[in-house]
Amino acid sequence: MDPYKHRPSSAFNTPFWTTNSGAPVWNDDSALTVGTRGPILLEDYPLVEKIAGFTRERIPERIVHARGASAKGFFEVTHDITHLTCADFLRAPGVQTPVIVRFSTVIHERGSPETIRDPRGFAIKFYTREGNFDLVGNNFPVFFVRDAMKFPDVIHAFKPNPKSHIQENWRIMDFLSHHPESLHTFAFFYDDIGVPQDYRHMDGSGVHTFTLLNKAGKATYVKFHWRPTCGVKNLLEEEAIRVGGTNHSHATQDLYDSIAAGNYPEWKLFIQTMDPDQEDRLDFDPLDVTKTWPEDIFPLQPVGRLVLNKNIDNFFAENEMLAFNPAFVVPGVYYSDDKFLQGRIFAYGDTQRHRLGPNYLLLPANAPKCPHHNNHIDGAMNFMHRDEEIDYFPSRFDPVRHAEKHPLPPRILTGRRTRAKIEKEDNFKQAGDRYRTFAPDRQERFLCRIVDGLSDPRITHEIRSIWISYWSQADKSLGQKVASRLNVRPSY
Repeated sequence: MDPYKHRPSSAFNTPFWTTNSGAPVWNDDSALTVGTRGPILLEDYPLVEKIAGFTRERIPERIVHARGASAKGFFEVTHDITHLTCADFLRAPGVQTPVIVRFSTVIHERGSPETIRDPRGFAIKFYTREGNFDLVGNNFPVFFVRDAMKFPDVIHAFKPNPKSHIQENWRIMDFLSHHPESLHTFAFFYDDIGVPQDYRHMDGSGVHTFTLLNKAGKATYVKFHWRPTCGVKNLLEEEAIRVGGTNHSHATQDLYDSIAAGNYPEWKLFIQTMDPDQEDRLDFDPLDVTKTWPEDIFPLQPVGRLVLNKNIDNFFAENEMLAFNPAFVVPGVYYSDDKFLQGRIFAYGDTQRHRLGPNYLLLPANAPKCPHHNNHIDGAMNFMHRDEEIDYFPSRFDPVRHAEKHPLPPRILTGRRTRAKIEKEDNFKQAGDRYRTFAPDRQERFLCRIVDGLSDPRITHEIRSIWISYWSQADKSLGQKVASRLNVRPSY
């Protein structure tokens, strides 16, 4: 008798992780990289299977950033940085580039209230003369986990319980108790900025470290930061309840009404830069997405301004079908070996091909505004009229040629294949440093939100003790206050 015949799927449960084909997964925490720093290898099948499966879990709504609003405008260069980059859209002060921007909340459904405590997405599509550049970031400059392998897990933990469809703190606290690197992002999440007043009054960040390349091929690490000219404003708990109870689309309406009234939202773009030769001298890993770069060491440098002066014409065409991809860079801008960014390079395009179809880049909101040419033809919903006979390259019947070569990061990649954490984790210092910058009343609100998050009755004594230990390592007095409010004896 075949022992596998007619067995229910639950009978295949094993005490260890496997791929869908049954192969054992001996490390589900770290992507396969060249050395401990990366980049990620495409041959990491468990990672590809995990992310590809994750991006196909919901249709047709976005899994993350489902609730969002978009607007159009321009980016204008105000300061010369051609010594850092050969990017055409940054070629000189005064140069303007059309953009479309989408703001969003991360976790909840398309019709969810915009007053929920949640990171906000801040994604800009630059329609440059050299193709689209998508700077896909958040209002927080850091993220909860640092390895792309863990992204599906952190989103699952924040999403509603698959049994009850209720978001529950015990799931979040349980999962992230295994990831102390999340502490720094919680220092933003539980802060007042966890609920922005609206999209106009919040910061933006590229989050990741990118690489700028000049004409000589010199590489410079860069972080992108957006600062609203009207200032940062937030909603405290009672305000959020009042606003959300009155209008669950308040931020979308504020954005639309402000632009319609001629009160155009504007942000200044600043960058922080670092010579890659400096990175090993720091006491933290600058490519770690859970870390910020200290501004006293790496000061903000002005680059340009972003102005949103036109509302979208159709919400479905220019918001729901609008698709971003961190893989879309232009000559003069490139990726870094940030392991989280490396995973997003694959995941976003794969998500959009699933959500919108293989030809999603032909949709007007997503298509480049510059001339483009390739042999990626046919497939579902390809509506381009093409009458050429040559659909291969090269050909003596088609004069098309390679584009001019542009610089790539010159660093030599060496290292053993490995699944490992980065060497410089340092999970607590920056979280504590940020907490200590808060005024006393802000510290008290922050403390109350931590305690509320750990008060779910399903959170065990073990999990509470772990979190008290984490917060104590960030700031001893904060850990003591959390322990006292929860009536838990510290174990540190």
